[in-house]
Amino acid sequence: MRDVLPEIMRWWKSGHRFGLATVVGTWSSAPRPPGAAMAVRGEEVVGSVSGGCVEGAVYELAAEIDQPVLQRYGVSDDDAFSVGLTCGGIIDILVEPISMETFPELGEVAAAIEAREPVAVATIISGPGQVGARRIIWPERSSGTLGLERLDEAVDDDARGMLAQGLTGIRHYGGQGERRLDDLAVFVHSFAPAPRLLVFGAIDFAAAVARVGKFLGYHVTVCDARPIFATAKRFPDADEVVVKWPHDFLASVRVDERTVICVLTHDPKFDVPLLEVALRTDAGYVGAMGSRRTHEDRLERLREAGLTDAELARLRSPIGLDLGARTPEETAVSIAAELIQLRWGGTGRPLSSTTGRIHHESSLGAP
Repeated sequence: MRDVLPEIMRWWKSGHRFGLATVVGTWSSAPRPPGAAMAVRGEEVVGSVSGGCVEGAVYELAAEIDQPVLQRYGVSDDDAFSVGLTCGGIIDILVEPISMETFPELGEVAAAIEAREPVAVATIISGPGQVGARRIIWPERSSGTLGLERLDEAVDDDARGMLAQGLTGIRHYGGQGERRLDDLAVFVHSFAPAPRLLVFGAIDFAAAVARVGKFLGYHVTVCDARPIFATAKRFPDADEVVVKWPHDFLASVRVDERTVICVLTHDPKFDVPLLEVALRTDAGYVGAMGSRRTHEDRLERLREAGLTDAELARLRSPIGLDLGARTPEETAVSIAAELIQLRWGGTGRPLSSTTGRIHHESSLGAP
């Protein structure tokens, strides 16, 4: 829903009623992940739930929706190319009517997303409860109800855990809110702040990494101790540019398992104290630019500084996948490719040389 939020907020604030289709479950090679959304108002359409495969059928359903409904789409032997997923996947889509009356909390949800504050929307999608019943969960409060106090309490706990990890997905409960049963399905759509990409070293490679990082959905920070180089004008794609010694800045910010740290300075006076801090954080990725000779020298300096072999094993250097990259832009693509590979567990090999599933489950926090 994040991608279509500006447009649907315009409709919502104007008092219009519209249909919102949200991917809530996927199997096999489904093209869009849970949380992908498409909104329909009259002949206006924003967003996508399948990359084109079933958009026509979803449009027709969303345009006339008056009650929430869970609809499954998959390959049909007789009709695969009209309303089926030609890629072979299966998707479950929740289609619901949205207005100020049906979703009065949407304004609060949008405000939290805009302010980069974590918020989750939990919706009953199947089972004995009321399909479409909705509850909004923040880290310290909740609004709305799914119909039962026990269910509300269970979902609140689960949703807050999912928010902390940036996870979106389905959770199952008993008809009375029991945790160990699966009669009732609740879709929890987490709107956690974008994961952070911390780029150290205000060089041309950093500008390219900031650009591709922003494209991938990260909140990008570029940091360098030299004010003449660390300027917003040189890094227009960064969300913030910080002039500070890198290790001091890193020690002052919150780092979690979704954080990516890219050290591009390849200068010992910057990167050694910085990596001392970085490799002892919870960051999901720590990469450093430099030649293999630079890397060996860096490892020796870090060992002298007291880092263990286990800590050093977390360092990805030389940074990026082996794509033969030379230019800053090509290098940024190789770094982005490594991040994507780690997130989804890919092999890094050409798909034409592999077999089996194309899509994998996430292993590194997604944006």
